[in-house]
Amino acid sequence: MFLFGARQTGKSTLLKERFKGSIYYDLLDPELRRSFKRNPNALKEALGDKPAGTLVIIDEIQKVPELLDIVHSLMVDRGLWFILSGSSARKLKKSGANTLGGRAIPETLYPLVWPEVTDFQLDRAVQNGMIPRHYMVPDATKRLRGYVEVYLNEEIREEGEIRELDAFEVFMEVAAISDGEILNYSNIAADCGVSVKTVQSYFQILYDTLIGYEIPAYRKAVKRRTVQAPRFYYFDVGLANYLMGRHSLRRGTDEYGHAFEHLVMQEIIAYRGYNDKQETISYWRTYDKREVDVVIGDAKVAIEIKSSEQVKTKHKTGLRAFKEEHPACRLILVSLDPVTRKTEDIEMVYVLDFFRMLWNGDIF
Repeated sequence: MFLFGARQTGKSTLLKERFKGSIYYDLLDPELRRSFKRNPNALKEALGDKPAGTLVIIDEIQKVPELLDIVHSLMVDRGLWFILSGSSARKLKKSGANTLGGRAIPETLYPLVWPEVTDFQLDRAVQNGMIPRHYMVPDATKRLRGYVEVYLNEEIREEGEIRELDAFEVFMEVAAISDGEILNYSNIAADCGVSVKTVQSYFQILYDTLIGYEIPAYRKAVKRRTVQAPRFYYFDVGLANYLMGRHSLRRGTDEYGHAFEHLVMQEIIAYRGYNDKQETISYWRTYDKREVDVVIGDAKVAIEIKSSEQVKTKHKTGLRAFKEEHPACRLILVSLDPVTRKTEDIEMVYVLDFFRMLWNGDIF
């Protein structure tokens, strides 16, 4: 199995706790990493006397992709089992590394999700995000600063394609302004002082290192002409907040609203990933500015996300416009309004009730 996930999502902790009797190699250990780089066959020698069925975990496998040929051989010839974890598939792709002939199932570990947190604190999650080390403290600013520095120095510097690390750091901050927004490469390139092609390559690095992802536009237009460009999200709302300097979010502000929407989207993405759901997740926006934040599948469910503590008629406009074109669609408005109820054809759901419904399989 390949277990991928961004830095500090808890891959190592999970593997050590869940598989205590396994053989464990951590390639973040510089001495071990150098040893395997010099002699990848040392892995075969170390495991030569292990019986079939032995479980071996190699953490941060992208650090020494040459080991994958050895892993493949030990799986086929010796019947050993492997879990290979990492924070980036980029190096594996670029090096043409052995992907084990389809024998390894790829899985993703996301930041914490609502069911995993006892005594879940919504405002803390909106501010700090859900990376375990960040959520657990009242103020995660210093930890987020360290997270970005480690990411830049250990992930991006190792890519070897970034001539100026400072330029990429500026890009990350500018990209944060686009978090949850429709991507406009030209505007971002102008703000960063680099070419559009460079910006596109920078975004690809974010995707490959699991720091960001795109949400495509829903393309099935019936009456209204729709926007086709994707939206961008950082993988965790706390990271986006830090990069934008949003250190003291307050309910009722636009900044809180953006972060609240991101957190709900983050939960939906993780639910789909953990439950192997095949439905697409997209957004819908027309050129006359009617909008729905989330469309699940082929218009099975449409979800609008508002941080208001009182649902108003104007919050339902996008959902009703979408319903005109897709009359069979289920409509949900997620908000901070504490009373979950249904009026006409729109379900108005308090955010924590929504999380409960989502993880119970009641949304999709």
